[in-house]
Amino acid sequence: MSKSKKRKGNPFRTVLILTILFAVLAVGCYVAMQRTDEMAQAELTALQDEVRARNQIAEQQYASELAEFQYQQQQSGGANHAWPTPAGQGWEVLDLTNYPLEVPQTLQVERQEALYNGMLLVNEWHSRPADFSEETLESASRRSGGVIRVSANTLKLFPAAIDAWTELLTAAKVQKGYETFMLQEGYRSYADQEKLFNARKEKLKSNYSDDEALIEATKKYVNYPGTSEFNSGLTATIRLYKSGDSSVNEKDSNFFTSEEGVWLVENAYKYGFVFRFPKGDYPVAGTQDKSYKTGVNATLRAFRYVGPGNAAAMKALDMCMEEYIEYLTEHPHIAVFSDGELKYEIVRQYVGDAEMFDVSVTSKAGVKDTDISLDNMGYVVSVFSY
Repeated sequence: MSKSKKRKGNPFRTVLILTILFAVLAVGCYVAMQRTDEMAQAELTALQDEVRARNQIAEQQYASELAEFQYQQQQSGGANHAWPTPAGQGWEVLDLTNYPLEVPQTLQVERQEALYNGMLLVNEWHSRPADFSEETLESASRRSGGVIRVSANTLKLFPAAIDAWTELLTAAKVQKGYETFMLQEGYRSYADQEKLFNARKEKLKSNYSDDEALIEATKKYVNYPGTSEFNSGLTATIRLYKSGDSSVNEKDSNFFTSEEGVWLVENAYKYGFVFRFPKGDYPVAGTQDKSYKTGVNATLRAFRYVGPGNAAAMKALDMCMEEYIEYLTEHPHIAVFSDGELKYEIVRQYVGDAEMFDVSVTSKAGVKDTDISLDNMGYVVSVFSY
């Protein structure tokens, strides 16, 4: 009787089969993962293309809107349509205090460069600053090439004032044929002012036993050294004069009723000048008395350079220099229009007394020039011309 034999499995074959199965499974997983990655990458690429397309459309729309905005600004001379609308007649000042400076950028300015540009307030209550320098004062006649006629070749002013007088007197000659204007007095040094003050004090001293009372009495006739407008280097007095011509020299005694004087009062602001000490009906009829603000009651033919933008604003507001700075204190951002057209944008900013300081200025379309001037109160007055 025979016995059946039990078949034994081949372990190597089993391992081989399992290995093949695992390999096939791994390849399948790899292929599936690759396929998944390709699909994900395709979806990502499609999404990125969609985003790029949307961004391109948005950029094109922004560029179109920016171009339209800049065009509108150019058409309006730089005025923002969100600003208050000017009436459109004559000179106007609009308050922009609640509107930010557009397209701002920071400009670093040297104090000494900004001190002599026009807005330095010097009066009974504001002595010129301790770092005031005579270094850049120049001969008015020499710098102007003889265009400015002077009573003495020693007459000096700061360059900004001399250049403006040169333009004004050239215009007077070209437009009207006026050639008899003469600057009579310009910059007065601290030492010269002190001599004048002490001379008047000496005349009055017999009337006062108290030195403080004597000084106050003297101030009524002569400004204390450092507080005279003539210590600023930005002011000059003017007259009519022609050697040997009595008809011209006689007119000088009634300067502001002469055709030359009337023309000067009406046109000086265009070149950056204001009449410094307005009194009742002086220099011309209808003038309001500002002596309570200026502290000067004398009838002086003094014209002060403040820059065309500030002069235009002061004309529109009918303000003297002291009133104007007070106005800028309350309204530190204004726009000046002429017949509805933007001419100047003016901003007053605090900078302290550092030798170098940063000023916010605008770089928007339409700005032709930027003028920055210290006002002797820790602030700069920036004028943007359009």
